Amino acid sequence: MRRAWVVAIAAVGTVFSFLALLVVGVYVAAGNIAGGTGGGAVGLAKGAVPAAYRDLVQKWGNLCSAINPALLAAQLYQESGFNPRAQSPASAQGIAQFIPGTWATHGIDGDGDGKRDVWDPDDAIPSAAAYDCKLARYVKNVPGDPTHNMLAAYNAGPDAVIRYQGVPPYEETRNYVRRITALAKSFAAPVGRVAPAKQAAGAIAYAQSKLGTPYLWGGNGTPEQGGRFDCSGLTKAAYASVGITLPRVANDQYNAGPHPKRNELLPGDLVFFSDDPTDPRAIRHVGIYVGGGYMINAPRPGAVIRFDPIDTPDYFGATRVTAEGAKALPTSA
Repeated sequence: MRRAWVVAIAAVGTVFSFLALLVVGVYVAAGNIAGGTGGGAVGLAKGAVPAAYRDLVQKWGNLCSAINPALLAAQLYQESGFNPRAQSPASAQGIAQFIPGTWATHGIDGDGDGKRDVWDPDDAIPSAAAYDCKLARYVKNVPGDPTHNMLAAYNAGPDAVIRYQGVPPYEETRNYVRRITALAKSFAAPVGRVAPAKQAAGAIAYAQSKLGTPYLWGGNGTPEQGGRFDCSGLTKAAYASVGITLPRVANDQYNAGPHPKRNELLPGDLVFFSDDPTDPRAIRHVGIYVGGGYMINAPRPGAVIRFDPIDTPDYFGATRVTAEGAKALPTSA
């Protein structure tokens, strides 16, 4: 529980005085920060993948040139949300969501214990990477981007990719390719500084307009709820006001864009808090950074939307929301 409300009240005048400058600074910074992702090996962003699976994803994500660790992480997140016990109505199983027939043909013994267990991430994650690479080899002579063709083969089958000599003209398949490649940017460790978010100022302005509003667990700000919010309801509404749809839950909002370091935060970044610094699925709180070490957030029952400091022991990390990243998030997340 945060006890900085008295301090925050004393600092409100100062916060308001620099808030406008900070928001303007978002756009000024755009001219001073080098963008782009660069080349070389792709690493995983800090905290993007649960620690239990990070080494596996990093290792097997480099199995072939058509994939990388961030892309493999994006697939696993899309398929199961990193849940090793996930099972779909179509009988897809485990963290990589293999259907039984595909597992029987393509599952491998990743940990060398003599068993191929679809429920064991030590087998399922290597199998997912191996399957991706097998598909990539199957469509290697098809024109176009090898990774896009591999993802299309994963979704629509390799024969369709060969028949259409590229990503088939199926809306579902093209959306799948776009979604996974966009999600991969959220899981990749940034190379250089992360470009500023264009919609940050509007999201901050919305959150600022709600200062003093009482907290409501599950609150989305509807008239029936008296315009009240909880933490992720506020951040969702703030970005909805600038045309970006975020998931409802804080730990899913974490994957809505790249992850700037603490010393690279800009106003509008979402900042996250967790009791488990190794697992993004354990995130339990989110706020909107406004600069100077402060955020606007809906902290807890009995409190109001307010400024609070972010430098607390439970600080987990940050996300710079992008329209592309938010749109790529699984609707079931």
